[in-house]
Amino acid sequence: MQVSAISAAVSVLVVMIATSITGAQLGEVIGDGMIRFDASHEARLKRRPSIAMVQQFESIGDIDASTHPLTPEFSRNEAGRYIAHIDLEEGTSLYGTGEVAGPLLRNGFVTETWNLDAFGYGLDAKNLYTSQPWVLAVREDGSAFGVFADTTERCEIDLTNGITFKGVSYQFPVILVDRESPQAVMEGLAELTGKIAMPPRWAIGYHQCRYSYNPDSRVREVANEFRSRKLPADVIWMDIDYMDGYRVFTFDDEQFPDPKGLNDYLDSIGFSNIWMIDPGVKREEGYFVYDSGTKHDVWVKNAKGQTYTGEVWPGVCVFPDYLNKEVREWWAGLYEEFMAYNIDGVWNDMNEPAVFNVETKTMPETNVHYADPELGGVGNHGRYHNVYGMQMIRATREGVMDANPGKRPFVLSRANYLGGQRYGATWTGDNSATWEHLDMSIPMTINLGLSGQPFAGPDIGGFAYNGDGELFARWMGFGTLFPFARAHTAKGNIDKEPWSFGPEVEATCRRALERRYRLMPYIYTLFHKSATDGTPIAMPTFFADPTDLALRSEDDSFLLGDSLLVVAKVTPESDRVSVMPRPIDGVAWAKFDFPSFDGGRDSKDPDQPELYIKPGSIIVTAPVTQYFGDRPDQRDEITLIVHLDANGEATGTLYEDAGDGMEYMLGEYLMTTFKASRDGDEVKVEVADQKGKMKAPDRVIKVRVIQ
Repeated sequence: MQVSAISAAVSVLVVMIATSITGAQLGEVIGDGMIRFDASHEARLKRRPSIAMVQQFESIGDIDASTHPLTPEFSRNEAGRYIAHIDLEEGTSLYGTGEVAGPLLRNGFVTETWNLDAFGYGLDAKNLYTSQPWVLAVREDGSAFGVFADTTERCEIDLTNGITFKGVSYQFPVILVDRESPQAVMEGLAELTGKIAMPPRWAIGYHQCRYSYNPDSRVREVANEFRSRKLPADVIWMDIDYMDGYRVFTFDDEQFPDPKGLNDYLDSIGFSNIWMIDPGVKREEGYFVYDSGTKHDVWVKNAKGQTYTGEVWPGVCVFPDYLNKEVREWWAGLYEEFMAYNIDGVWNDMNEPAVFNVETKTMPETNVHYADPELGGVGNHGRYHNVYGMQMIRATREGVMDANPGKRPFVLSRANYLGGQRYGATWTGDNSATWEHLDMSIPMTINLGLSGQPFAGPDIGGFAYNGDGELFARWMGFGTLFPFARAHTAKGNIDKEPWSFGPEVEATCRRALERRYRLMPYIYTLFHKSATDGTPIAMPTFFADPTDLALRSEDDSFLLGDSLLVVAKVTPESDRVSVMPRPIDGVAWAKFDFPSFDGGRDSKDPDQPELYIKPGSIIVTAPVTQYFGDRPDQRDEITLIVHLDANGEATGTLYEDAGDGMEYMLGEYLMTTFKASRDGDEVKVEVADQKGKMKAPDRVIKVRVIQ
C-alpha cells in the first residue's frame, strides 16, 4: 500500500511539472496598485477581451513577475483545467467570491462561477445565480489585496489552501489590486469593473412583492393597505402573472385590462411600480415579439446553426442572443411601448438563462453566440453563459433609458457577472423562509458588496415556504436596512405583507420601516458615495478596524456606511453575541435609537437590531415620510445625530439632489459637510462646506448628541 501511495504521488507530480508554466509569467501595471498577470507571452497574445472591466486597460509598464510576491503560479492539471494559484501569508482572511451561501469568511470554501437557477438553495450550494470570480484578501496587519480571474467561463474558486482559480478551456489572465486597506482595494475594483449609477430615490425605499399580486384589484388593495396603515413603502412589484400566457411584453386582458390606469393610480398614492420581463420568448407565429425577433434573426442558435428552443414558463421558447449589439438594440426597442404604460422599473428574471426539463437547468454549452468583436466574437454558450444575464440587463437598461430619457433607470436582475453592477441591482435569489436563510442573508449581501455589487439584498421573509410571524418580524427588523430592501414570497405561500401576521408583527415592521425612512438622507448619501468611488454601501464590521482580528468572522452585524453599525439578532433565541469594534482613542461606539410611533423608543422592540454610531460621526436623519415625495417640504427639517470623538469633534455629510433625472451629473446637487465640536458644556455645529449648484433650503436643523 505504501508503494502505491508513493507511486501515485510521483505520477501526479510528474503531470504537474510537465504542465507548469511557472517562470514564464508576465506582469504589467494597468493602474494604481493594479497588475495584470499572464501565464506566458503566448497567453498574452491569445488574451480575450475583458467583459468584466469597463475598458481594455493598456499596460503602463512591465514588472518582473518572477520577483513579485503575489505572482500567480500558472499550470494545467491532469484533468486539463487551467490553474492560477496564489500563496498567502499566514493569517490572511478571504472574502467575496460573489453570491455565495454561508458565512462571511470564505477561507476553506470551494465555489464555482456558473450561473444557476438554484431555487431553495442551501448552505452547501457551490454556485448560485451570479458569477464574480473575485477574492478580497485581508492580511493580518489590515492591508489588503484583491484578485480576479478574468474569464467568463466556468471557474472553480478554491480557498482551501491559498487562492486557486481553475478554468476550463482558456489560460485566463489574473488581475491583482494591491492597496493599503480593504476599502481602497474595493475602490480599485470599481475603477476596473465600474460603479453603480445613481438610482432614483424611490428605488432605495421599501419594496413589496409577491409571486404574484393579481388581478390588478389586488395590487390596488395592497397599496391602499400600506397607506391606510401608515407603513412607509415606495414600490410595488408585478410578477409574471400579469402577462398574457407568460408572453413577455404583453398583458392579461382579464386580470390587467388597463396597466397604465393601474400605474397612474399607484403613482397618485405615492407608489412606483416594477414589472417583470424574462428572456424566454414564446415560439408562436402571430406573437409580435417572436415575429419581430425572427425577422431580425436575433435568436440563439444551436451547434447546427438552427434556432435553439427550450421550455420555460410560456412553453417552448426561443432566446435572444444578447451578446450581439444588434440584438441588444432590438431588445431595447421593445421597451418604448412597454414603458409608455407609465412603468417605472423592470425586473429581469430567469436570465441565467433558466431552462426547464433539462438536467443542466440551462441551454447546451454547445449553443453558439454571435458576440460583438469587443466582447470576444463568436463563441459557444459555455464561454458566454455567465454573462448572458449581464448582457440582457445591459440591453434592458438601454431600452428603459431610451424610453424615459429624463429619468434614472432601475433594473433588477437575478443573474449577473462581475462588472454587471453597471447595469442593475441584484438580490440573493429564491431563498427560503428559514432561520438558516435569515442568518446567512447578512453575509450574502455583504459578500456581494465585497464583489463589486453594492445594490443588493435578500428576499425578506424568504421566498420559498411560509415561515412564521417571528421569523418575518426579525428579518424585517434588520432587512429593511440593507441597500435593497424588498419582501417577497412564492406562489401558493401565505401572504407576507407587514400586517399578515397580526398586530404585534405589524408594529415591528412599522418600526423597522420608519427607521429606514428616518435614515433615508444618510442612506441616499451612501448611494451617492458608492456611485462616486465604488465602495460598498453595506460593509463587513471589520471595515471599522481591519487590524482587529476578532472582527474578521463577525457576520451577525454590518456597517451601513462608515458611521452606522447594525447589530442584528439572527437566531430565534437571540443568543449569539456579536463582536463589537474596539473603542477609538478610548471612545466607544454609542448605541442610539428612535421614537416609536406608539410611544417610547423603538429599541424596546426585541426584533429590532441595535444601532451604534461611530465616534467622530454625524448621521443626518429626517422625519418619517410614507414615500419619496410624500412631503414637498421634507427637506425643511433634518436632525443631526452627533457622537464626538476623543478630541470633541465630529463630521458628517449630506448629499441631496432632485431624486430623479440626470441634472445631478451637471452639478444640480447639494453636498453639505457638517462639523461639530465641543465648546465648553455645549456642542457647536456648523456647515463646514457646501458644493453643487442646488440652492440650500431654509430649514430647521436639530441636533441630537449621543454620549
